[in-house]
Parts: sequence; C-alpha cells; structure tokens
Amino acid sequence: MATKNRVVSKSSSSSSSLIPWLGIAAIVILFDQITKITVLRTFRYAEELAITSFFNLVLAFNKGAAFSFLSDQGGWQRYFFTAIALGAAGFILYLLKKHAGQRMFCWALALILGGALGNAIDRLVYGHVVDFLDFHWKSWGHFPAFNIADTAICIGAALFIIDELRRVNKK
Repeated sequence: MATKNRVVSKSSSSSSSLIPWLGIAAIVILFDQITKITVLRTFRYAEELAITSFFNLVLAFNKGAAFSFLSDQGGWQRYFFTAIALGAAGFILYLLKKHAGQRMFCWALALILGGALGNAIDRLVYGHVVDFLDFHWKSWGHFPAFNIADTAICIGAALFIIDELRRVNKK
C-alpha cells in the first residue's frame, strides 16, 4: 500500500511541475492569437502601417514554413507543418516532464511549444500563418514578416543554445 501511495504522489508532483511551463506556453499562445486577431480585424491583406523608419505593421499570410519555405505548393504543406508542430509539441511535453527542474531548458521548450502551437492554430483555422511584424533597413530591403509565435520560437531556440553552451562549459 505504501508503494502505491509513493507512485501516486510522484505522478502528481511531476504533473504539477509541468504547470508553470504549460502556463508560459499558454501565455505565448494567448498573446500570439490576440495580436493576430487584432491585426486581422484592423488591416486588409498586404496593408502596411509605418511605425518607425525600420518597422511596419503589415498583414501577410504564410502558407509555408519559416521565410515562406514551400509556400508555393498545392496546400499539402498546411497539414504537413501542422503534423510536425503537433509531433514536436508531444516531444516537448515529454522533455518538459522529464527535465522539469532545469529552468532555462524548460523556458526554451515552453516558448517553442507556445510558438509552435500558435502557428499550428493558424494553419488549422485559416489555412495559413498570419504574420504582421515587418522590419526593414534602408536599401537592404524587408526581413520576412513574422509574428509573436515566431518570436517565441526564436527566443526559445536562443535560450536552448545558451543553455547547452553553459552545460558544455561546466564539463
């Protein structure tokens, strides 16, 4: 009987340690979706609003992956990238549960999870990802438009690299 109670308490303790990381992912998704809905209701497709000399808000749609990779395909990529995002989300949940005490690693994973699911929601609801952040610099042109989910994924990837470099340097 005592063994059974230990298993139960270990299980509930590991699920409760997931809650902060899932909360971070949920905040990313919420902020991402609110900003996208706001832009969709405020702008027409390709409409731009200059904010500074190097930054615009613009409504853009991306049917592909990062930098519009495969966006000119026949539509299969919508389901392919959605499946990849959902598979990655499952793997990230496994990693979060296994390494819940590693703060920077889990921050990175939570941000990537929120970003991946934010863009997956777009693909499922709209058939494309909604982008609206447009940075540019003089004659160098415009960086591809992106969104809050993409930003979270990039920050998460940077944290992941920093965490790994710190881990390697400790050895």
